[in-house]
Amino acid sequence: MEYTVQQLANLAGVSSRTLRYYDQIDLLKPGRASSSGYRVYGQHEVDRLQHILFYRELDIGLEQIKSLLQDANMNDEDMLVQHRANLKKKRDRLDHLIETLDQTLAAKQGGSKMSNEQRFSAFKQQRVHDNERIYGKEIRHHYGDQIVDEANRKQLQLTEDQYSMMLKIEEDLKKQLQEASLASAITQDHQERIANLHKQWLQYSWPTYSPQAHVGLAQLYIEDERFKTYYDQFAKNGARLLRDAVTNVFSST
Repeated sequence: MEYTVQQLANLAGVSSRTLRYYDQIDLLKPGRASSSGYRVYGQHEVDRLQHILFYRELDIGLEQIKSLLQDANMNDEDMLVQHRANLKKKRDRLDHLIETLDQTLAAKQGGSKMSNEQRFSAFKQQRVHDNERIYGKEIRHHYGDQIVDEANRKQLQLTEDQYSMMLKIEEDLKKQLQEASLASAITQDHQERIANLHKQWLQYSWPTYSPQAHVGLAQLYIEDERFKTYYDQFAKNGARLLRDAVTNVFSST
């Protein structure tokens, strides 16, 4: 069966504008054009759209989806199995968050006591998951599964105070990057504050710290567009400022 843009939009519950945008960015091209010049989508495109929407439910960006759909080692059935596993993990995380909320409400209403560690365990798991989803493939490629798994475990084992301090250091780092980006000249003091804050932040998750690995990670922030985009949202050229600071302070350590 074939569909026009409007018919496929109605079928999938998306807007016609969304389908036109997917066409524009080469994510979902119509199967053919009719004699009148209208876009026409066939079963192949319907299957591809379903995959796209499954990935979107997992909050995966469009560029990453495009890359995933180009994986020659994955057929339709493999991707559906993967979608199911990923959505189940998402459901489990949401169930954990709801359970944490219910326990907190019960404690507030005079029920069983709840430790502060229990209050934040779901949020730590969500943070680890988000980092794994967005950056995991690249980080595992550079540092190996064992190191990344150990780093994830270390984050999940943080106490309430440690977790709060890690988040505070992260906010302080963002402020320092912004301050440096607005300065007329980047001073050695700027770079030392930025580099040392980033080192402190890393030590809450890295199993062991080494200046060489730190410098390598900072370089990755420039080379990988996802890392670059993340730090550049806090300060103009934020990723480059961070890379330069870490390289200057720790490359000769």
